[in-house]
Amino acid sequence: MKKVSIFSKMDKPLFIMCILYSIVGVIMVLSASNVSAVLSYKESPYYFFIRQCIFVFGAYLMGLFIILRMPLYKYKKLVSFGVLFILGTLIFLLINGKVMSGAKSWIDFKFFTFQPSEFAKTIIILFMAIYYNNMADKKNLKYEFFAPLALGFIIFLLVALQPDLGTAIIIAGIVFLTFLAIPFPSNDWAKMLKIIGGTVAVIGAVFILSGSDFLNDMQKSRLTFKAPCTRYTEETGYQVCNGFIAINNGGLFGKGLGNSTQKYLYLPEAHTDFIFPIMVEEMGLIFSILFIFGYMYILYRIVKIAKESVNLRNSIMCYGIAIYIFLHLMVNFLGILALIPLTGVPVPFLSYGGSFTANLILCMFIVQRVCVENKITKTKNEIARI
Repeated sequence: MKKVSIFSKMDKPLFIMCILYSIVGVIMVLSASNVSAVLSYKESPYYFFIRQCIFVFGAYLMGLFIILRMPLYKYKKLVSFGVLFILGTLIFLLINGKVMSGAKSWIDFKFFTFQPSEFAKTIIILFMAIYYNNMADKKNLKYEFFAPLALGFIIFLLVALQPDLGTAIIIAGIVFLTFLAIPFPSNDWAKMLKIIGGTVAVIGAVFILSGSDFLNDMQKSRLTFKAPCTRYTEETGYQVCNGFIAINNGGLFGKGLGNSTQKYLYLPEAHTDFIFPIMVEEMGLIFSILFIFGYMYILYRIVKIAKESVNLRNSIMCYGIAIYIFLHLMVNFLGILALIPLTGVPVPFLSYGGSFTANLILCMFIVQRVCVENKITKTKNEIARI
């Protein structure tokens, strides 16, 4: 029998979309960051572009030659180590983390910074997938299925204490929505909802009782998000209002690639949190709406692979990653439109950032590995029926 390459079993439409969006992403990082790289960072106009290309290229190499080839059953020991590593680094950050944008979220390695909370999102998804897959055949479970929620709460709390409100919200959303996606017996749901409600109440109480001491001034200002242009002198009002100006400047067809005016330091985070308004300004509303539909297609492909999965573990992995991407899109887009508080969440494939970019691309290769295993199992079943 002719040996079939593992690459032929990948979901090709999803892979092509990821490549295209990564290319658009590095181009937009170059366009959005070239001014601030020179004026704010005293670096070459290509500084952020080159670094982002390295992040993207390195992540794709790791994905193609390691993640795609590693059977998912081998993740069990790796995830256990990953949980301990993430918890250890998050605790370390509270003691000796590098402060950027008002939060202790980064470990400084001089040549690059590492943000553990980004990889915590993937670790908690993988942990939930493996844990609940192992619980699937067990009966008379009481509180065992809440262990991943407890881990998620600990990670959420450690990230919130940095304080990185946006990432903490994303982590909480991933844990909660992935948990809801798990097909538990119907008679367990009443018990689950009571405990979930109690957990949410405890988290809310922590925030309320902490009051002004929990969040710094920058975090508090982000909670005031209505009528941003009437608060132009405030940081978040200034950012969101200039984001509106960028969107308005773009019109239907845009001002042309590289021709944004708002990237001239009107938007301090033009290449990260506010890269989408820069895209609208340069490429136009029509292109940007089509780009959003592209995200929807990516999510559709991931969910399709999840539904075709051969076991609960693989299915939860895909659903969790789809939720992760969806939450990033929703929190960023609603924030820049002043519909929710601005929390500093990057846009998948577009925003500059080494930890976020690498983690996202590796997640996409986990999905591809699920697709590969689905097709291998399908082929074996077809041969067995002959």
